[in-house]
Amino acid sequence: MGACCSTGERPHGFFMAEEGQKGKENRAEKGSDHHHIQNAENSGVRVRFEGSSRFTSMFSQQGRKGINQDAMTVWENFNGEKDMHFCAVFDGHGPLGHRVAQQVRDMLPSKLCSIFKQYSKVNGINFKTEADEKNEENYENADCEDGHKNPFFSSWKNILIKSFEKVDEDLCDDVALDSYCSGSTTVAVLKQGDHLVIANLGDSRAVLCTRDDTNQLVSVQLTVDLKPNLPNEAERIKNCEGRVFAMDEEPEVFRIWMPEDDCPGLAMARAFGDFCLKDFGLISTPVVSYKKLTDKDEFVVLATDGIWDVLSNEDVITIVASARKRSIAARLLVDCAVRAWRHKYPNSKVDDCAAICLFLKNKPSLTKSMSETSRFSNNYPEFHVSRQSKNLNTDDGLETLLNCEIASRPRVDDSTKISRSMSHGLTPQKPAKDVK
Repeated sequence: MGACCSTGERPHGFFMAEEGQKGKENRAEKGSDHHHIQNAENSGVRVRFEGSSRFTSMFSQQGRKGINQDAMTVWENFNGEKDMHFCAVFDGHGPLGHRVAQQVRDMLPSKLCSIFKQYSKVNGINFKTEADEKNEENYENADCEDGHKNPFFSSWKNILIKSFEKVDEDLCDDVALDSYCSGSTTVAVLKQGDHLVIANLGDSRAVLCTRDDTNQLVSVQLTVDLKPNLPNEAERIKNCEGRVFAMDEEPEVFRIWMPEDDCPGLAMARAFGDFCLKDFGLISTPVVSYKKLTDKDEFVVLATDGIWDVLSNEDVITIVASARKRSIAARLLVDCAVRAWRHKYPNSKVDDCAAICLFLKNKPSLTKSMSETSRFSNNYPEFHVSRQSKNLNTDDGLETLLNCEIASRPRVDDSTKISRSMSHGLTPQKPAKDVK
């Protein structure tokens, strides 16, 4: 669960350090696939565990529950494909959840690449962008029910499902990492051209910011939080003799329990690891869906539940859109979530928070209305984040949606601002308290 770079020996040729970064290296876990990392250098792949680039912003902050169990990764020119991005966040849980999250972060991209190669040899496929595929002009936005009509989606869906399952098998076989009662959720996206493929395992979430017919920013949730009490999930678990119920002190949080023991009480229905529950309904098969992007779509936010427990989808897209620069968008979002935790749940421990913002356009477009964003530009002191952003190494320098219309404001106390914003419009949320 370390969203920042983990300690350990840095693999040779792994492009992770941000441009202009001096005296600081992001380091990969020793369990990384070194062979694939060297291949990544040859194919022009750029990998990040933190920081920002032209199209991405990522940031994580440790909560008050111990070691940061969140992790994240961004791969540009993924699999050697021009304009392909792979982004994923991982939320670990259990005694060694941070190590499981880091291990999955390091293994999953290379598994996807290797299985892609196997798949392409067998099927003779060569993925191209939408602009190059005239026969795909009639494909509409599709979820996993209609996506089989789209060769890009149907191929990557199979590759993602197989890769997730292989990573879980490797975790099970890894004697150096005890993942019997530790695991990790994952939400990941593959983006190339106007193709967007989403893979979800657990209760992290992906949300799209787009525009409606009046040019207002609106949120579209791309994933479903896979909780144990969802009908299909609960049925599978019960058919495998697992139990689903909530404890008296947390009646809103449903958990998976073993048939005879009141443990481990896992608050999600799908995850990597947690092998004590794999015979009782917990699975590592992701829900994979597809979105055909349009000119109205602005950015995608991937985040762990530490964000979504205290901020609504609308809150999140408004905060990101109000950031002065793309490079600080994720940091601003995490900062707002942490402050929301402290205000709404002063007696609860703040959860770890990790977020990736994937911007979909070369140049941001300005919104015609400030009504949806003025509240956050006034109430959240983003200038405070902006002053610290000099420590964030970035190679983009791009503005976000609204910054040209946001004037400098006098400094005020942050705690006063956040308190005012919480009492005037932030959507109330209840934190899902996982066993971690």
